[in-house]
Parts: sequence; structure tokens; C-alpha cells
Amino acid sequence: MADQQVHNAFDSAAPGSPGERTALLSGVTLCLFSMSSVQVGAALSAGVIAQHGPFATSFVRLLFASLILLALLRPQIHSYSREQWKSAVALGVTMAVMTVCFYAAIARIPLGLTVAVEFLGPLAVATFGLGGWRLIWPLAAFVGVGLLCHNGESWSADPLGLLLAAGAGAGWGGYILLMKKSGKLFPGLEGLAISLLVSAMVCLPAGMQELPRMFSAEMLLTMLGLAVLVPLLPYALEMIALRRMPTAAFGILMSLEPAIGALAGFTILGQPMTPLQMLGTGLVVAASVGVTSNARRETAGA
Repeated sequence: MADQQVHNAFDSAAPGSPGERTALLSGVTLCLFSMSSVQVGAALSAGVIAQHGPFATSFVRLLFASLILLALLRPQIHSYSREQWKSAVALGVTMAVMTVCFYAAIARIPLGLTVAVEFLGPLAVATFGLGGWRLIWPLAAFVGVGLLCHNGESWSADPLGLLLAAGAGAGWGGYILLMKKSGKLFPGLEGLAISLLVSAMVCLPAGMQELPRMFSAEMLLTMLGLAVLVPLLPYALEMIALRRMPTAAFGILMSLEPAIGALAGFTILGQPMTPLQMLGTGLVVAASVGVTSNARRETAGA
């Protein structure tokens, strides 16, 4: 059913001319690179998080990302209104919570499970307002997460890790809503640049104890690379992709993120998945595709 919904959504959104189809294909490719960058960056962060903790890791990565964006954009900060600053601070705090919770979660539970639980946040946002039989999609997602908690021998998962992943999901859901508002208030990526700087400052107090140990040339280069992998490269790729493809197709493609997270966890961190866990990942992906497809149809029919 999920495969048919993906096919229908792309068919209904596909443009007619060869040039437009080429643009759509390039947009799909950019989305896949974006999601891969996010999950590879998360997997490569595992060792740094274990060594220095989620707060210090988040601070340095967010700081580098914000400084790079600020240097490129050179925003006129003095011209921002009070409403713009309130929006940037709210988004920045939300991003800090999302980032720290996610990093702390992958230090305790597998990456695939973390991404699946985190994905419940945006799924809940997309499900809001849907009713009737469509509620089967969030139910399928919760069943999928439950299957991911089975390690092949017993139903077990670190409770704190699951709670942290849920916190990241709540942050992700709030991030979606706040990013829309920021996009309306700020030109280009200026709101994102300011919010990233706010996020870094939020993480600083809790990460100060580990920061001196991170001030080596090797570690700073590592953190610079991680900052480029997440969030700079994904945001840039997604912005270009959205200019080349319909929003509906973009939303359905993003539903593949839990599966890509599971693949990154397997290939980089050596976290194998049982058949039940693969089924659980498939249910989460199918639920996201289902919700996105239904929301798109209701919006089109409104």
C-alpha cells in the first residue's frame, strides 16, 4: 500500500516537459543526499558523543554551523524586529533540545530505533486534524517502534534512551512549526543562522566542562566536518530540492529517513537489525507515507 501511495503521489506531481522531469529527478537525488548526510553525520558523531557528551558536541557543532552561515550571509542583525528575535530564540531553543536529546539517545539505543522514535514527532504534526480510518497510520508507527525494541531475544530497550529519542521527536515537531514561521519573518537563511547561534549558546553552560578537552586541531577539524554534514549540507540541499520538485513529493521522500538511519547504523556503527526490526522500520516509513499522502489529498480537496 505504501509503495502504491508513493507511486501515485509522484505521478500526480510529475511535470510534463523533459526539462521539468529532469528537475524533479535532480530534486529527488538531492533529497536522498540530504537524508544520507544527516544519518551519516549522526552515526559518525557517536564516538565524539561517547567521549565528550551530547552538550559539548552539540555546542561546537552548532557554533561552527552558525558561524559559517553568518560569514556567508552577513545579516543586518541590528535591523531585526522584536518579533523576529522572538522567533529566532524560540526556534534556537527548540533546535538545542532536539539536538541534545538526539545525540544523547544514540549514545544509549541504536540509531535506527532513535530515528524511528524521533520521527513520531513530525508524524504527530502531520497527523493533527486527520480522523477516522486515517488514525491507522500513527497506530502503525507505534507498532513499528515497538517491533524495533525487540533485539531478537527479548523486548528490551533503554528506557532513558527511548525517552530522549521521544524528546528529540517533540523538538522536531516543534521545529517544523517554528521553521515555517521563521521562513516568513526572515529573508533566505538568516533566521536559521541566528537560531543556530542561539542553540549553541543554550548548550554552552552544560557543555563547558568538556570543552577544554575538545580544543585540539584534530578534534576541531572533526567537529567542523560534522557541522558541514549536519546541518549545513542537508539544509542547503533541501532548499535547492524544494525549488525543483513539488512539496508533496518532497514530504514523501523524507519518509525514508528512518530506513536510512537504520542503514547508517548497520554500516557505520555495526548495529544489525532482526527481521522484526526491519518490519518495524517498514511500518514507520509506511505510516509516514500514508499520513503525508492523505494530508496532501485533503489539502488539494479543500
